[in-house]
Parts: sequence; structure tokens; C-alpha cells
Amino acid sequence: MLKWKFTHIIIFLMSAFTMQAQDIEFSQFYANRLYLNPALAGADIVPVVSFSYRNQWPTNERPFVTYSASYDQFVDVINGGIGVLILQDNQGLGAIKTTMASGIYSYSIDINRDFSIKTGLKVSYVQRTLDWQALVFSDMIDPLYGVIYPSREIQPNNLTQSYLDFSGGLVANYKNYYFGAVIDHISEPDQRFNPNNNPTLLPRKYTIHAGASIPVGFSRGLLKSSYIMSPNILYQKQDNFEQINYGLYLSRNYWVIGGWFRQNLSFDFDAFIILLGYQTDNFRIGYSYDYVVSKLVKTNSGAHEISVSFLLGKISHSRTGTRYFKRRRRIHAIRCPKF
Repeated sequence: MLKWKFTHIIIFLMSAFTMQAQDIEFSQFYANRLYLNPALAGADIVPVVSFSYRNQWPTNERPFVTYSASYDQFVDVINGGIGVLILQDNQGLGAIKTTMASGIYSYSIDINRDFSIKTGLKVSYVQRTLDWQALVFSDMIDPLYGVIYPSREIQPNNLTQSYLDFSGGLVANYKNYYFGAVIDHISEPDQRFNPNNNPTLLPRKYTIHAGASIPVGFSRGLLKSSYIMSPNILYQKQDNFEQINYGLYLSRNYWVIGGWFRQNLSFDFDAFIILLGYQTDNFRIGYSYDYVVSKLVKTNSGAHEISVSFLLGKISHSRTGTRYFKRRRRIHAIRCPKF
């Protein structure tokens, strides 16, 4: 038990004070599409309200919990999508709390009936707060009795820090194939709490995601299979950290199941992710679980994630998959997954 506590403390301190750490991440990255790629704003054409909840290492004393809420829709007049994203991340029961409010705009370009491109920009206001009393430092630890000593670390004068952050992305869609690319933290904002310390810049994060939507099964006259298989890959690089998610979704009628491997390219496999989703024309709900297979398996209990979306309008589908909205203007839909 003592070994587990030390491991937990070390992991938490690395998260708290290594400012060039990995960003917040969601396993259901397409259910959090405004966070993934600003070019996906308005991808469903009709207004969409979405909520997500992620609890990482829930059996630990200080889990990492993330909440998000978003709204987006396509707007004919500006030939693009608009969106708003609110996100809060609590590390170690609020020892470090990050709150982000983002405004998003995307622009659609239809090259031809089969090929379209969307570009997007996200501007975020980020506030980070530090609960000094919740932190544990190495000089507070006794080898036998645990955390019993006061720390000699000096508390910063400022425990709240704010900055602006910028992200840009694009999504290309050709028939049943799609590809996206994103650059987050374009300006590499300074995250330090103490202005007397050296700058601690948040490194740019580069994301590439791609996939396909492939009908599988049979077709015999009027009798057709309704199975859709969607292989997907997501690659992210931030400073020296590299990660890749790869797997597939299988959907039939209202139900979706999915499975992926998340691999840290420095430490081999990290987790196996499973998903179960249910979707209608106006509602989506998904649950996923991260089953850890790395060396951290003895120190945490994976991650639970839930997403819920409400579509506030009706979408019509043509035989080619093109969607119509308002004045029946033809708009190409991005065929990416919904979870």
C-alpha cells in the first residue's frame, strides 16, 4: 500500500509541475469534436448540444475528472459552422483546476460533389488555479509513516493564472473517407504561476486523424446489410510525447460498438478502449472504458467516460449521403464517427 501511495504521489507531482505535460484527452474523441478539431464545428448541420464526463483513476484518492459542454451548428449565411465549448479539468480533486471557454468558427469549401474541405479556428480563454494545500512534496514524506512533515517549498504569490490560446484545423472528406489535421497552442502560452520563475511554455500539439466508413455484408435485391465498419487512427505529438490511437467502430441501425488501442510511442501500449453507443436522429449516448495495460495497471483503475448529445433539428438524407438544411441548399456531410 505504501508503494502505491508513493507511486501515486510521484505521478501527481509530475502532472502538477511538469508544465510541458500531455493535454487533456478524451477516449471518445469524435463525441468531443470541437475539442478535437475546430473544423468539425457544424458537421451535423443542425444545432447540437453535447456533454461529456471523464473520470480517470476513479478508485484513487485523487482522480482526474474532466467535464465538457458544447454547442455548434451550421450557418448558411457564413457558409460555415459556429461553436462554443466549455471545459473544466480537475487534477487531484482540484489541486490544479483548468477552466477553458472557447469560441469556434469553421468554413466549408465544396470542391465537387464527392470532395469537400472544412477549415476551422478556435480561440480559447484558459484559467488555471492552484490549491497549494492539496499538494504533496517530497520533503513531506516519511518512509514509514507517509505524509507527516510540513514542506519547505515556497508558495507562489499568485495561485491563479490566465491566458489566451489558439488552435487551427482542417478536415477533408472524399466519398467515404475523411482526414483531419490540427495544431493546438499555436502561440505556446506561458503557464507559470510565479512571474519570477523562468517561462513554462505550453508546447504546440499536432494531431492527425483519419478514417473511413465502409458498408459490409451483402446486397440481394431489396435486401441489404445495414452494417457499417469504420476503421480509424489518431496520432498526436506534443513536445517529446507521441501517442497513437487505432481501432474501429462497427455500427448497425441504432447501435455502435468500438475498440481501440492507445499506444504511447515511448512506453509501448498504454490502454485498450472499449465503447458502446446508441444513436437516433435526435439523440446519442456513449460509454467507454479505458483498460490499462501499461505498468500503471497496478496503480490505477482505468477511466470511465460518458458522452450525451442532443440534435435540435431534423436532418434529411439523400441517396448519396448529402444532407439538406433550410432552403434545401446542398451541403456535404463529414462522414466521421459520432463517438
